[in-house]
Amino acid sequence: MNRRTAFLTTLAVTTALTATACGSEDTAASGKPADSKPASQAPSPAPTPTASESSGRPTMTFPSDAKNVFEYEKTGDAAKDAALRDSTLGVNSVDEAIFKGSTDSEALGFYNVDRALSGAIVFVNRYIKANDVWVGETRYFDYEVKLSGTKKAYITYCSDESKSFLKNRKTGKVDNTATTADSYVLYHTALTKNADGVWQTTDVASERGSEKCQP
Repeated sequence: MNRRTAFLTTLAVTTALTATACGSEDTAASGKPADSKPASQAPSPAPTPTASESSGRPTMTFPSDAKNVFEYEKTGDAAKDAALRDSTLGVNSVDEAIFKGSTDSEALGFYNVDRALSGAIVFVNRYIKANDVWVGETRYFDYEVKLSGTKKAYITYCSDESKSFLKNRKTGKVDNTATTADSYVLYHTALTKNADGVWQTTDVASERGSEKCQP
């Protein structure tokens, strides 16, 4: 069993996010998604963000045996870079809720709203019901960010779950699942910048086993 299941798998949602992103107002300034590269050529992994550089944002903590690694290069555009950073914090907020075994965490509702938040709550509750967490390392890569106006962003990226595994919270048993095509997932996300300048994830669609994300 893979450690993650999709937030949203509806093709219509994926198509809508992709179409909107492709038709954004900032397509000319957006870089193309990078092709899959050997590890030696990939962007330097960014450390797992646990706390924001800005005051008033929640601090997040992970157990020592679990880590998210986000591989992307700064674009030089302040808005895009802020959206990318908050996107990674949104991912971490979901995992932190899994580790805490509760959806009542400050970060989860801080970085996720609307359908993304409701989907995250369902997702986390699946872990809680199964009494599971996860261990190992999940890598996120091949980021592409597009802006639509000043308050909307669309980010696509891949994840590599081949080195992360389910762990039973009670027994400590780790499910060392073999790596397959389903260990790689393509994500389409929509974000909106709120009044406090936080880029909150509003919608998520995913495609497990996507050819785009295969090594």
